[in-house]
Amino acid sequence: MFEGIFSGLLAGAPLAFQPYNVFMCFVGAAFGMLVGCLPGLTATMGIALLIPLTFGMNPVAALMMLTAIHAGANTGCSISAILVCTPGTPAAAATTLDGYQLALKGRAGYAISIAVWGGLIGGIFSVLVLLFMAPPLSLVSVMFGPVEYFWLAMFGLTAVGSLSGGSPMKGIMSGAIGLFAGTIGVDVISGNERFTFGVLGLTTGVGFVPAMIGLFSLPQVMLLSSGAVSGTSGIQQVGWREYFVGLGEIWKLRMTWVRSCIIGAIIGILPGAGGSVSSWLAYNEERRFSKHPELFGTGVIEGVAAPECANNADTATAYIPLITLGIPGSSAAAVLLGGLLIQGLVPGRELFTVHAQTTYAMIIGLFIGNIFVFLMGLLGSNLFAKALQVPSGVLAPAIVTLCVIGSYALENDMFGVYVMLAFGIIGYFFKILGFHPAPAMLGLILGPMAERGFRHALKLSLGDPVYFIKNPISMVLVTLILLAVFSPFLLAKWQKRVSPDMVIGKSEE
Repeated sequence: MFEGIFSGLLAGAPLAFQPYNVFMCFVGAAFGMLVGCLPGLTATMGIALLIPLTFGMNPVAALMMLTAIHAGANTGCSISAILVCTPGTPAAAATTLDGYQLALKGRAGYAISIAVWGGLIGGIFSVLVLLFMAPPLSLVSVMFGPVEYFWLAMFGLTAVGSLSGGSPMKGIMSGAIGLFAGTIGVDVISGNERFTFGVLGLTTGVGFVPAMIGLFSLPQVMLLSSGAVSGTSGIQQVGWREYFVGLGEIWKLRMTWVRSCIIGAIIGILPGAGGSVSSWLAYNEERRFSKHPELFGTGVIEGVAAPECANNADTATAYIPLITLGIPGSSAAAVLLGGLLIQGLVPGRELFTVHAQTTYAMIIGLFIGNIFVFLMGLLGSNLFAKALQVPSGVLAPAIVTLCVIGSYALENDMFGVYVMLAFGIIGYFFKILGFHPAPAMLGLILGPMAERGFRHALKLSLGDPVYFIKNPISMVLVTLILLAVFSPFLLAKWQKRVSPDMVIGKSEE
């Protein structure tokens, strides 16, 4: 196994270190940092906005840019959380408890520096876990037939549906809307049109990229325009020298890094959990292990280090089920699935055989992206913090322009823009009603896969229902589905036992 990984890294390195690919990784990291700093704009939205740009790019550059956005947003959100007590994403909410208190004490630069170091340590650890776990898991995918693909799609739908956290029913309803949208177009078996209502553009189905842009990007513009989400003025500027701390300070937190890396990596692999869960659990565990838990919330550095490290440790590990089985571990990974499909890359064993050079180049790009984010966090935090002062009247039109251009450029057809607008309206109602858009997106992507597997399996089995559960892989997947269905209830009970006074936010990472 190690020989295969080493040879894969050697094959992918020349691609990953091509100047153009490295530059696009830098662009993604910078854009991700900017998105993370702005309250309400998540990594998921940042990836969705730039996916249309990847059509004219080679797969390595595209994937390096998109994954760098994810890493950048996870670290960038800590800047606004510490400076102005406004988490850029829900995953940074735990950082505000002690980070902002440190800023009030005049130690904002120190807090941001520890947060950036936590992002680097957690990010590198998650990439190493991805590197060594993904190839052996991909061997399982070659044993899949129609039945296994059906159960796999169902597992993806039920697991990501749990992103709605406190309301699993809303996750199921959101997924059902996506499933219905996935049935529009031509029947996968008979070839008959379904739910097209005579509209020519719908015969090829609902484009998942315009739908993705509409669901994740346009609703945020509506909230910005209505004043429901806004930045905070009065940014505290910190001298750049204050961002540098000695390695001795980093070494003192070694056990914090270890605990938080493990928590973040485990949560990242579990579909539907996400950064909000890992950051709060890491914060709670750090407080539990502390000799002075009563000081948490008053400005202790462990309260910054733990959530930021865990938040980044779940980034690359969320890609493990994505690239091996096609099941995203987070909403950002769900959008990244669209980026893979656009490049003609299908999750499974082929990513480590036919497309091994591209896959390992992407993994090397994750290392490069985390280093870029680390350097930007130390050297450019003040610059990114100024993004909080951008008026909504400027930011909202810029985002709408990107949405329209991206949707139109896919096929040079205005119908993509209409799809984006329709799903943008749906996404807006999702926002105000408390629904998460990720299950709907997964329903749109995985629905046709589930339908094909189910109907092909019915034909092969001549209608025998036992055929669906008679092999070991199917039984394992059915068990995982049951665990995914009940995991939100178990997680809520665990959360109340660990910290009854804290509420884990919904993950939209």
